[in-house]
Amino acid sequence: MTLLAGRTAVVTGGAQGIGFAIAEVFVKEGARVVLGDLDPETADAAAGRLGGRDVARAVRCDVTSPADVDTSIETALAAFGSLDVMVNNAGITRDATMRTMTEEQFDQVIDVHLRGTWNGTRKAAAVMRRQRSGAIVNISSVSGKVGMVGQTNYSAAKAGIVGLSKAAAKEMAHHGVRVNAVQPGLIRSAMTEAMPRKAWDRKMAEIPMGRAGEPGEVAAVALFLASDLSSYMTGAVLEVTGGRFM
Repeated sequence: MTLLAGRTAVVTGGAQGIGFAIAEVFVKEGARVVLGDLDPETADAAAGRLGGRDVARAVRCDVTSPADVDTSIETALAAFGSLDVMVNNAGITRDATMRTMTEEQFDQVIDVHLRGTWNGTRKAAAVMRRQRSGAIVNISSVSGKVGMVGQTNYSAAKAGIVGLSKAAAKEMAHHGVRVNAVQPGLIRSAMTEAMPRKAWDRKMAEIPMGRAGEPGEVAAVALFLASDLSSYMTGAVLEVTGGRFM
C-alpha cells in the first residue's frame, strides 16, 4: 500500500526544484497532482514527466492571485475528484541589503511567500473542512528561523509562514485538517550552485553534516507530513538543514 493512494495534491511552484521533487515523490506514493506554476510550458513538461494527464495536470498559477489559487484547486477537484493535500511551495528571492533594497523588492517577496501561502492555506482549508480531512504543508526556510544578511524580505516572509501555519493549525484542528511547515536549509539546486564559491564555502562550514541537502530530502519530509505517518502532528515545523543553526 502506497502512502498517498487515492489522494490528490496541489503543489505550487511545482514545475521545478523542490516543488517538482515533492510532486514526483507524491506520484510515486500513489497521489494525483496538480502543478501550479507561473510558467505553464515548464509546468506542462513537468506534468508529462510525472506520467501525463492520468496522474498530473498543470495550471498557470500566480499565488498572489486568489483566483489563480482557486483555479488550481478547482482543477484538482474536477480532474481527480478531491483535494487531500496542499503544498504551498512557490517562492522567489530579491536579495539586497536593507540599505539598498527597494520597497518593490520587499513587497514582491512578501506577496509571493506570505500572501501566497495564506491564499493557498485558506483556499485549501475551505475545501478540506467540508470533507473533514486534509493536510496542508507550507514550505518555510531556515532563513525564517535565524535571519540572513541581504534577506530582510525573505527572512520576514519565511518567519511569517511559521506563524501563519501555527495559527491555521489551531483553527483547523477540530475540522480534521492538519497544517505543518518545513524549513529547508542549503539545498542543492541550479540557483545555489551558481552562488560564488566563497559564499558556498561559508554556508557549508555552518553545516555539521558537511554537505548540502538534495531536493528529494525535502520532498521526503513533505511526504511524511502529507501522509498518515504524521496523523497526530499539526502546527509542527520540521527542519531539513543537516544540523545547520540547531
